[in-house]
Amino acid sequence: MSDPISRLNAALEGRYTIERELGQGGMATVYLADDLKHERKVALKVLKPELAAVVGAERFLAEIKTTANLQHPHILPLFDSGEADRFLFYVMPYVQGETLADRIKREKQLPVDEALGIATSVASALQHAHERGVIHRDIKPGNILLQDGQPVVGDFGIALAVGGAGSARLTATGLSVGTPYYMSPEQATGDQVVGPASDTYALACVLYEMLTGEPPYPGSTAQAVLGRIIQGVPVSATAVRKSIPSNVDAAIRKALEKIPADRFTGAQAFAKALADPNYRHGADAGGVGSASVRMRRVAVAGWAAAAASMAALVVGSTLGSPEPLRRVERFAVPFLEGQEPVFVGPNGYDLSPDGRGLGDDRASYRHRGLAQLPDLPVDELTSRSMPGRKATR
Repeated sequence: MSDPISRLNAALEGRYTIERELGQGGMATVYLADDLKHERKVALKVLKPELAAVVGAERFLAEIKTTANLQHPHILPLFDSGEADRFLFYVMPYVQGETLADRIKREKQLPVDEALGIATSVASALQHAHERGVIHRDIKPGNILLQDGQPVVGDFGIALAVGGAGSARLTATGLSVGTPYYMSPEQATGDQVVGPASDTYALACVLYEMLTGEPPYPGSTAQAVLGRIIQGVPVSATAVRKSIPSNVDAAIRKALEKIPADRFTGAQAFAKALADPNYRHGADAGGVGSASVRMRRVAVAGWAAAAASMAALVVGSTLGSPEPLRRVERFAVPFLEGQEPVFVGPNGYDLSPDGRGLGDDRASYRHRGLAQLPDLPVDELTSRSMPGRKATR
């Protein structure tokens, strides 16, 4: 009896009747079955033989008990598990709705609010599991089912068992846990412990795909994808789709950091950033660089305000003139080391008396004891010291 369905029906006689195969994943084959005792349709998942050999029945049955206790509205519950004729299986509800992968394939890109709602719900499920020591390891659109419009995460059933088997033993069989497009760098290299940050990384990949239509690291082969995960930088989600809020793009970028310690401390922190319109990450956060860099940004903002005021005056004086308005130019203000101005006044900057330079306020520099005053003409990009103009205490 070589037919797997016939073997399963013989081994599970009186408990379940297999109707047909629903699909295959990297770790298990899924069948539609009748639960004879409860008279209901279920999804019966059977570990692939090579994985079952690595994990072992004893470890599988022991670890599956932990995942059976995960009770969360966005986690697909575990009904049953066991061993029959060397098959290791677990039973979950049969969800008649489509998977998130089906939805993305059909619609390419989801509405921003809906994508954020799905990601937030999945983050809540992951947080619940992580607090109980369960790492999913294979978050992907195909493992997120849409039941009555609500996302439900499946396949928590073998996370602990597979993790306990050890990556070295899995590698020896040619197996890997996870799907290349959604693998974290530590999963791709296989040389680090996989923790909650890996699941959050995968969720950020899923959200990126919901919003843009493809994962952050696309590729035609698994090797190409894994290479980009380890060394590449994803394109900004907002650059691909302008309607994506800046805070969402920033949250995704942080969740996709190469080093786990640089990501969010938990899935719930990721969800919180997605909901915070003021959240920023990296250079956009304003916390990167020296104080002089931050001062330059303030100065540029001041110059922009001054330029806007000057433009308004020009408009008022040339309404009857055919000469077109000149374009406002914005540029960085590269103050030399030690020449940053002390900001004064409501706009945070000070102009020279003739209006052509920045930083000609002796009072601003006197308390710093500078020998010479820096000067930044408005039509030049570098500052210079003005010889012969001494600052006194």
